[in-house]
Amino acid sequence: MKKTLTLMLVILAMLVTAACGGNSSSSNNNSGSTTPPANSGSTEAPAPAPAEDKLAGEKPTLRQLQPYDRMDPNADPTAKLIEEKTGYKSVYEMLPEEMPNEKLNLLMANQEKYDIMRLNKEQFFTLAEAGALAPLNDLIDQYGPNLKAGINQSTWDAATIDGTIYAIPQGGTGIDAAATIVLRKDWLEELGLAVPTNRDELYNVLKAFKEKKNVIPLVGNTSIQPEIAASFGIYNAWDVVDGQLVNQAEHPNMKNYLAFMNKLYTEGLIDSEWPINTGSTAIEKFTSGKAGAMRLAWWSAPSVYNALAKNFPDAEIALVPFLPNDQGEIGIGASVGVTYFMAIPAWSENKEHAMNFMNMKLEEDLFKELVIGKEGVHHKVEDGKYFPILPAFDELNSASFFLTGVDERVYATYWQARVRKDPILFSYYEELQALINERFVIDPTSTMPPIKSVSENVQKLSKFSDDTFLRYIANAESLDNFDSYLAQWKADGGEQMANDVRAWYNSQK
Repeated sequence: MKKTLTLMLVILAMLVTAACGGNSSSSNNNSGSTTPPANSGSTEAPAPAPAEDKLAGEKPTLRQLQPYDRMDPNADPTAKLIEEKTGYKSVYEMLPEEMPNEKLNLLMANQEKYDIMRLNKEQFFTLAEAGALAPLNDLIDQYGPNLKAGINQSTWDAATIDGTIYAIPQGGTGIDAAATIVLRKDWLEELGLAVPTNRDELYNVLKAFKEKKNVIPLVGNTSIQPEIAASFGIYNAWDVVDGQLVNQAEHPNMKNYLAFMNKLYTEGLIDSEWPINTGSTAIEKFTSGKAGAMRLAWWSAPSVYNALAKNFPDAEIALVPFLPNDQGEIGIGASVGVTYFMAIPAWSENKEHAMNFMNMKLEEDLFKELVIGKEGVHHKVEDGKYFPILPAFDELNSASFFLTGVDERVYATYWQARVRKDPILFSYYEELQALINERFVIDPTSTMPPIKSVSENVQKLSKFSDDTFLRYIANAESLDNFDSYLAQWKADGGEQMANDVRAWYNSQK
């Protein structure tokens, strides 16, 4: 927590220095304000340079920072297509799988010269508040007609602070179930067990896996295991409980959830390396037969199913239905609105080109080709629905990695082709959606615009909670200290953040 806070203070200090002594011509052109610069002696302010002048000459190579992914973006066919169609070459770099926020903060403190960064909501709030992101209003007006046409106003609002836009917000494809716990079905049948339908039955299955198969019963790596947390009524980072909006940290059942996870850990029913696992190691342990259960997202289904089948041809996988809470209610958390924020660092030397590049990718024909390829080659249309043509469509396996904003008028329709491209993917996706039967619990803050106290505190408080919860789960700290943790969370900005978010939520009623 101290490290993160220190880094953000470094960012602020460096930006203040730049503002006082640096060249302000770029910020005047891209400030997001409609007020012209002060006139210093001349009878009239100079006219702004025409938009096309900023794009004259050779196109620069754009340096992009992305979240971690298990692929090489610089060798991907989509990267080559984008370069061919836009004339811009990009160099793609990724944050590490472990401790990505700490690495991001360090890069920003050093003013690494990225031109485009894909940020999650927490990262966006933090860097926007620190002043590390360029205001984009003027850039969008000059270079972003496709972005303006394709992105809904409610989506723009999520990236807007006091009237200034600080990122291109990337909308999603609607609401769907992302993941659930999966089990080795062949082991269940071997042991004469049924697929669990509640928390107690899950406990009994994990216990049988440990005692009779001598394996890791459940492998994972996160402090909040969503499907188990949902059985305690904890669905999202923010939930409404008894009519009041509460943060996950304050949820009345959080201590009970942690006690259950600690029970699983103490009895050897979850991986002893849970606190140090990564997503990749969890998958490896499951597909190598070392673990009997894991959380599986639909987009990872083909690789997991295929790896397991390669190692164990007779293995089968069963999906665990979403578990009811103590009142018998079934639900799973979901967020609507923005999935990523495409931001330009305040010190980028290629702001105009970065915006032009992102706008070009939303030209009608190019956007369609980026998402689902060429008709007759990568996809076909039947009854108004898009279907992949295999194996050509496999060239687009990682295409979503390269999106920097989407045309919300057509994206959801195009996107359906992606889940139809692989029989395993489509089957798992369909089975997963059938499990939830539209019983989603929407995060009430999904469309919340940046709030100062959230931007200042959410990253450090999230890390503080995550680290503390993992210690409770793994017996590194007694859960008897939970009240002390919560008091510290409130004192370190959590109480102010929660009050401000509640005020916003109540204003929307």
